[in-house]
Amino acid sequence: MREHSRNPRADEQTPAVWTGRATNRLQWVAAVAGAACMALGITLAVESPWTSGVAALLMAVIGCVAAGLLVLFGTLAFVHVAVRVDDRAMEVRCGHIGVPRRRIPLTQVVGADFAPSVTPRQWGGWGYRWRPEKGTAVIVRRGEALVLRLGDGRTFTVTVDDAQSAVRVIRARLGHPAPPVPPAPTGV
Repeated sequence: MREHSRNPRADEQTPAVWTGRATNRLQWVAAVAGAACMALGITLAVESPWTSGVAALLMAVIGCVAAGLLVLFGTLAFVHVAVRVDDRAMEVRCGHIGVPRRRIPLTQVVGADFAPSVTPRQWGGWGYRWRPEKGTAVIVRRGEALVLRLGDGRTFTVTVDDAQSAVRVIRARLGHPAPPVPPAPTGV
């Protein structure tokens, strides 16, 4: 009786819906700084110890509140990202209210790749990014990412935990075989 080698992934079923998340707790520090800036603006408006005139006070209050709101909501939008892949599309939602949101139909996807190490520095910071030579990305932390190659030649990258699993699911939906797994290091 001959032994047949089995592919351990052959028994794995592709889930109907794959979901993943990535979180960046460091963004909370920036959100607190934004809230502090807003509080400073409100304190200036209420206590107004300025004797320089109303125009200077008004500019300081509006500036602090506006900057605080921009920082607060801009950072809270990218504290975490949620990715959902079903049989029709991949959807990315950012922050607690899910905005910005991007939905990419799988009919527009040519391929999916795993990027083991993506950093905010490569994309110019955290958030929703666009670089002409790289494409579009949602970067909420450093680490592994899912990279979609789109039919129009562009790419879409999103940092998400267990990105390899997302790549497997998308490739299964597209009918592409999984790439060969590199051999494990022998330690010699």
